[in-house]
Amino acid sequence: MLLNTVLKTMRPSFLVLSPICVFLGLSTSLATQSDVNLFIFSLIFVGAVFAHISVNMLNEYFDFKSGLDLITKKTAFSGGSGALPNNPKMASIILIIGWVSLMVTVIIGSYLILERGIQILPVGIVGVILIITYTSWLNRFPWLCLIAPGSGFGILMVVGTHMTLTEGHSHLPWLVSLVPFFLINNLLLLNQYPDVKADASVGRNTFPIAFGLKRSTYVYTVFLMAAYLSILIFIVKGYIPKLSVIAFIPIVFSLFALYGTNKYAERMGDFPRYLGANVAATLLTPLLLGISIIIG
Repeated sequence: MLLNTVLKTMRPSFLVLSPICVFLGLSTSLATQSDVNLFIFSLIFVGAVFAHISVNMLNEYFDFKSGLDLITKKTAFSGGSGALPNNPKMASIILIIGWVSLMVTVIIGSYLILERGIQILPVGIVGVILIITYTSWLNRFPWLCLIAPGSGFGILMVVGTHMTLTEGHSHLPWLVSLVPFFLINNLLLLNQYPDVKADASVGRNTFPIAFGLKRSTYVYTVFLMAAYLSILIFIVKGYIPKLSVIAFIPIVFSLFALYGTNKYAERMGDFPRYLGANVAATLLTPLLLGISIIIG
């Protein structure tokens, strides 16, 4: 029971996102002909995963303490894991593991700063702030809540990985990071649709709560277009290889999710296939983009 609760609150099915973002940062590093230190890369990988574990477990704990976990409708993609309501005595342990996971990330980050330079410190500071404030503070500000996921995973992980591996600066990781930035924002945005009433009841003010589902769908559409248009523009400009056109393949999942969003909106929780398609696009697009950059 103990191990099962811990694993559920880690949300392991979602943890693949951070390695993919780190991989995308690796791809831009290799594209600049940098020699990659495998030990340093391994530390970046581990630190990113523990950061993700931390934000997941802290979110689970605070959602349980606020009572949100007791009133949300659970799906595979929204509403939380439901682990703590089924085993409430584990709450304090989950909180401790969440903080310990964050400390592991901080320790690894501190070592990387000593080894690779102070230029990566701002990335680490912003990342820690996002983890600590996401559930308890950022969710009360719709615009910050909207862009926080893409900023943390898409921009900070991709750019931070590149900067740490190369010990230098380049425009390429900043440009490429825009793709996961838009898609990851959309990932969390759509997952908030089924939880609007429950989130509002505990004081959250996410974008769908503040501006409604219709405007949220407009934003989803704009972000979707921005992600794939960015890839096209970068190919035309020669920033990434022509092979990167393969990163357009998952757009079919995004468009399928958009169709479901337009058709069902407030009932999205009853149609998890659209939420699942959104997840697939979010994971596959940066993965294929990273592969194409390395091969190309």
